[in-house]
Amino acid sequence: MFVRPKFRASKRYVQRGFRLRGNTLILLFGFFLLGLFLHYKGRTEPVVAFWNDVRSLLGIRHDRTNRPSSDNPYKAPEPNEDAATDEQTNGGGDESEASDKTGNRPERSADQRTSTSLFTFEKEVDFLLPVGKAGDELIRHEGYTLRYDDDLKNPVWVAYPLLAYEITGDAERDNERFMPDPAVEGGTALPTDYTRSGYDRGHQAPAGDFKFSQRLMRESFLMSNISPQAPQFNRGVWKQLEEQVRSWAYRDGGLYVVTGPVLKAGLPTIGKTNAVAVPEYFYKVILYCHNPDIRMIGFLLKNEPSDEPLSSFVVSVDQIEQATGLDFFPKIPDDLERRLESRRGRDVVDKWFFR
Repeated sequence: MFVRPKFRASKRYVQRGFRLRGNTLILLFGFFLLGLFLHYKGRTEPVVAFWNDVRSLLGIRHDRTNRPSSDNPYKAPEPNEDAATDEQTNGGGDESEASDKTGNRPERSADQRTSTSLFTFEKEVDFLLPVGKAGDELIRHEGYTLRYDDDLKNPVWVAYPLLAYEITGDAERDNERFMPDPAVEGGTALPTDYTRSGYDRGHQAPAGDFKFSQRLMRESFLMSNISPQAPQFNRGVWKQLEEQVRSWAYRDGGLYVVTGPVLKAGLPTIGKTNAVAVPEYFYKVILYCHNPDIRMIGFLLKNEPSDEPLSSFVVSVDQIEQATGLDFFPKIPDDLERRLESRRGRDVVDKWFFR
């Protein structure tokens, strides 16, 4: 005999308490996105910046286990021998115009560096550019500006503002290659001029200062930004100084950086195609402005390995000006400029090397 199965009578369950409806959730999410964009406005891409902040708070780092390792992580891959000419490089625009991993960066300005009012001289055009020999080519890139010595095939100086948010991001140097700079009319050194020379292609504006943008990091590999550096200098004390400057920029919100080789006649040269001068010394001049506070520090390092602490390379900016023939930050009022640039190394170390 067929017996109809018995089904339990259904019961209605009523959730007590507050329950968000779909429209309310969408509205709250919209307010969250609006607050996110307003909070990060003028600093960086909102979603990327928010994720970087969350990742920093949680201690999450990129997984680098699958990335290729190298005995020299500071060195980009060698270019192909048959591709290292100005004509062939200029034709390869597709790679240099590739989109950033993190999107287009907003225009860099001193106003992004600090929420307080700027010094009057900071608002002047080309405030951070040194004054020197007028015959050298002035080259303007998005991330930095430089003067290039066509005869010695070296940058005379490289200058740029370094903002705190620019040293964080997902841009990587692993796949970038050194390339001649088509903006230099007289032509730069070629990557192959350094091949088997015994010297590294040493960045002046380091790739690590442009972690925010893959495009700007790629720009740092232009040969106009490169000087011959002894391998253990480039990968040792010079790298330590670059990392120290980035830590200061992160701590203080932003800095002005001017860096380069000390050039003079009679330097030894390397190069298959060009005679590239090998500098004996390199310098960095760093300026911090946070009205009414201002401080300046200069470093002068010999192009050789060293285990000395960075503070031992601090000298007066006047000494660097005498060595290079340059005038740093000439738009600062004369009295203030003299006071900042004449301070001896031991008088400024404590004002910079603090936690």
